[in-house]
Amino acid sequence: MMYKPNFNQRKALRFHHFTRKGYALFACLGRVVTISVLSVATLTSASAAIDDKGMTETVTTNDDQTDKEATLDDVEVTGSCAPLALGQAVRMVTVLSREEIQAAPVQSINDLLKMAVGVDVRQRGPIGAQTDVSIRGGTSEQITILLNGINICDPQTGHNAFDLPCDISDIERIEVLEGPAGRVYGTSSLVGAINIVTRDVRSKMAEVRVEDGSFGYLSAAGRVALGLHSLSSNYTRSDGYSRSKAGSLNSDYSGGKVFYQGGYQCEGLLLNWSGGLSVKGFGSNTFYSAKFDEQYERTTKIYTALQGDLTIGKLHVRPAIYWNRSYDRFELIRGSEERVPFNYHRSDVFGINLNTYFDWQLGRTAMGAEFRNEDIVSTNLGEPLSDPFSHYKVGLNRSNLSFHLEHNILLKRFTLSAGFIAIKNTWNQMPFKLYPGIDASYRIGDHWKVYASYNSSLRMPSFTELYYSVGGHKADKYLKPEELHAVEGGVKYSNHWLTAQTSIFHHHARNMIDWVMDTRDPNAVWQSVNYTKLNTLGQEISLNSKLSTLNFQLSYCHLHQQKQEAAYLQSQYSLEYLRHKVTASLRWTISDHLRLSLNYRWQDRMGSYTTVDGKVCDYHPYSVVDARLDWHQDSYTLYLEGNNLTGHRYVDYGNVPQPGCWITAGYAKKF
Repeated sequence: MMYKPNFNQRKALRFHHFTRKGYALFACLGRVVTISVLSVATLTSASAAIDDKGMTETVTTNDDQTDKEATLDDVEVTGSCAPLALGQAVRMVTVLSREEIQAAPVQSINDLLKMAVGVDVRQRGPIGAQTDVSIRGGTSEQITILLNGINICDPQTGHNAFDLPCDISDIERIEVLEGPAGRVYGTSSLVGAINIVTRDVRSKMAEVRVEDGSFGYLSAAGRVALGLHSLSSNYTRSDGYSRSKAGSLNSDYSGGKVFYQGGYQCEGLLLNWSGGLSVKGFGSNTFYSAKFDEQYERTTKIYTALQGDLTIGKLHVRPAIYWNRSYDRFELIRGSEERVPFNYHRSDVFGINLNTYFDWQLGRTAMGAEFRNEDIVSTNLGEPLSDPFSHYKVGLNRSNLSFHLEHNILLKRFTLSAGFIAIKNTWNQMPFKLYPGIDASYRIGDHWKVYASYNSSLRMPSFTELYYSVGGHKADKYLKPEELHAVEGGVKYSNHWLTAQTSIFHHHARNMIDWVMDTRDPNAVWQSVNYTKLNTLGQEISLNSKLSTLNFQLSYCHLHQQKQEAAYLQSQYSLEYLRHKVTASLRWTISDHLRLSLNYRWQDRMGSYTTVDGKVCDYHPYSVVDARLDWHQDSYTLYLEGNNLTGHRYVDYGNVPQPGCWITAGYAKKF
């Protein structure tokens, strides 16, 4: 599903009479609603308010009825192929709003996801140097990362998936879809998807932000929006918080971003185009090998996309075309290519997709197709090139073709979404395979909602998993695609001040890919392998209370995995899942201008890692407390942030200790 541009100027839809049919709601999704006739016997009170995106926000209510006709929330989310408002989406989608983003004590988009209880964020370095993000016990390779609905995943490796071209100030909201999303996003969305939605470009404004902090941290950013165009940029640096045995800094960081959005609108047609650039270099200390503590990596990512929204009668056509290019240079010994040759990679991803949907008496039907080509040239990933050039001696090219069909039924209390995706990949001559899914929910009264779902998905191996056979690693180019089938059920309660939700889910996976090492062999190397089976049972519970000056959130996730494994095998990914995770946050509006935000996170990870001395260590539970105090006026904001206030040097990834207490002060100005 492609993201609908926010600069849409919506036509008014005028009701002359009312129908109690559930499917009638589809006609007013995303439309300005005016009412010309009211039947007092049917409706005793009604109001329609439009938010800054033109979406219908306020609910139509009946004091005499025990249930509401419907709730039209103010955003469309990515839980299905057909666009549905958050209140109508069958699958539970976690949405981090702009208000939460502005109040969070974070320096990067990666940090924001730490407070999503079903998301595992493992940082090898702070401020977004390199972050592995996974969902519900999966790996960083098994989720789809989208920018305004465009898949920006890097087929080389999931380590670079969050090389985003946009700054945190560009973000309007972040949507997290937990569980298989194959029928919505195709390959790579094995255990979920994260969609990053950028801000509305219609406003005319400008803003700047500067930050200074611990470990030589400095960041400066600016953004300007003029009509249907916006441009932002960011530069961030840090001296780092650790040194190598030789005494040199080995966790430093320096990088910049530039992001542009533009649009065009005429009768029945919307166009939205965007482009961005992300460049960063960072000390990788012991990221990939504990024996070398002066590693370094530099990545560059170029992002372009063109999206459209064409309305022809009742038919909505949403095409998109995109191209991403990524460069990656890895230095095992920093600055010493004569001692150990550097690894160079260049990957190109070209895609074109078409999503259509239409409304009729039985609901909303969506269908579409996507073609995606992934290409890499490298020093060590792929097959020998017929015409080598520059650093690139080997490479690989593969294409993915998919077709999807989905139907959504919205009745008075019952909502059903069902469909499938058919996928064919040229890699290993993979034939067409079908992956179905079905989601259903039922509303009980005004406050309760129960839901259940079954979904399936797959993931193609990354180029690194197929061919990386250097530096203590041995890959298998005959790896099979991963496949997963999942069932989930849950219940949700909500009123004007409290939202509570609980769910239970079971994932059955086969051919799961991981890097493992035989700890019995002192000369063992990491090998990419397919696990035959992997079963995950999980539960999530969350509470969110909103009062006049306080907003409190508490969430807990528990996972238990059963897999066929030998005790002597050490894993890099799938055996190192979060068994327990607790998150809590408190936002307190102390006065009209003063606000305090507190975030707490406790994690208990399964698995172990081997130190430089050959000692096998288990991961230990740890807790982190972050805080932000800000003074905000209409035109400026002053703030002070503290991350890891207890100063605990915990290890969340083997042999890569995280920094202690990190203090940041900032100033943001709007014009």
